[in-house]
Amino acid sequence: MIASHNPGKVIEIKALVNPFGIVVISSGELGLVEPEETGSTFAENARIKAEAAAMVADEPALSDDSGLCVAALDGAPGVFSARWAGPNRDFRAAMARIEAELKRNGAQDARAWFVCSLALAAPGQQTEIFEGRAFGTLIFPPRGTRGFGYDPIFVPENYRQTFGEMDPGLKHSISHRAKAFAKLVQSAFGAP
Repeated sequence: MIASHNPGKVIEIKALVNPFGIVVISSGELGLVEPEETGSTFAENARIKAEAAAMVADEPALSDDSGLCVAALDGAPGVFSARWAGPNRDFRAAMARIEAELKRNGAQDARAWFVCSLALAAPGQQTEIFEGRAFGTLIFPPRGTRGFGYDPIFVPENYRQTFGEMDPGLKHSISHRAKAFAKLVQSAFGAP
């Protein structure tokens, strides 16, 4: 089970597990209640979601907590990335807020990074956490309609396109989520 109600994350995680022949369903598709994310780190929030789903479904659950960290904003929005988008998940407004905060601070530093913590929980077993990061810079105005969340303002290192412009296959191979998933695969299968 993918312990998420975020359609964008579910699509990306399904694409990562698909090559392994694993069939998954999301907690959102099952109508499970989304637990409150009370952790102060991505890892804590991922653990909360995975353990809650695994307990209710009595099945292994994989969850993701991820977000954008901006150097000039002392790492914000960070674990509050989704909250910056508000209850309607308006990421256009969230991206505009980041741009406004940077202008207000007179910040010239465009460095940013995405963080993804994946938590794998199973009944009666220790929950495992895997973290990945994608480093890059921010660009305004937003570019591209692919991906989700803050993708249209994030240009990963060594690329010119934003995650929002990039072919999904390329993004899946270099993203923070892909890096965290590679660590999970290495742990589970001993494969690179």
